[in-house]
Amino acid sequence: MHTFNSSNIDTSTLLQEALQAAERACREILNVYTTGDFQTESKGDSSPLTIADKRAHEIITTTLKSTGLPILSEEGKTIPFEERRNWEYFWMVDPLDGTKEFLKRNGEFTVNIALIHQNKPVMGVVAVPVTGDVYYTSSDGVFLKRKGVAQKLEHRGRTNLQQTGLRVVASRSHMTDETQQFVNGLVQPSLVSSGSSLKFMMLAEGAADVYPRYAPTMEWDTAASQAIVNAVGLKVTRQGSSEELVYNKENLLNPGFLVS
Repeated sequence: MHTFNSSNIDTSTLLQEALQAAERACREILNVYTTGDFQTESKGDSSPLTIADKRAHEIITTTLKSTGLPILSEEGKTIPFEERRNWEYFWMVDPLDGTKEFLKRNGEFTVNIALIHQNKPVMGVVAVPVTGDVYYTSSDGVFLKRKGVAQKLEHRGRTNLQQTGLRVVASRSHMTDETQQFVNGLVQPSLVSSGSSLKFMMLAEGAADVYPRYAPTMEWDTAASQAIVNAVGLKVTRQGSSEELVYNKENLLNPGFLVS
């Protein structure tokens, strides 16, 4: 595999590759979704893995191989840190984010593809197989392609956590004590809920104001979404800090974080 240096990176070409990979993966996931034969097995951490995860992974890696950039994915997470620590650019992929939502058949799952440069997500594609919506970053900002039409998402101003009636993205079924504590500190908040990366996309679209996530996630769960919310002016900061999440750590587990 040849390596790139930053001088010959063409992000617009890479974006087209990522969009194509996401589109193909969405089609494959929908094929499985409509058959209902998910061939589910359990991963090491007891979370579910379906035939759709595996097929989406194969399609994305095959499509992105032509870019010559390395790929770090949930399905290929065993690459040693010694090997990946010097990657300047690489793809970070979650072929099916929200497998539990997929199994519930509620449509709230996504395909996530991010381009990472020096530990930061600099491009993101989040595609929603069931609705056909695709969120992506480009040099002109963030776009949502819905029913074939791309619309630019507005740049969002700062959220004042003291203001009344903030819309908080929280999971009703997985409300941790720390998240509840955060919500309790707000003035008359309203809770809104969604699955997978769609939580981030609600903030990108302006349908929610703040997203506290004080429970475990992995780097591939957040990379593409962080690129998108960053590009509309939001930050994904580590719990209790103003530092943003970084990528390609030795341990790929994220700390708790806040999107606002």
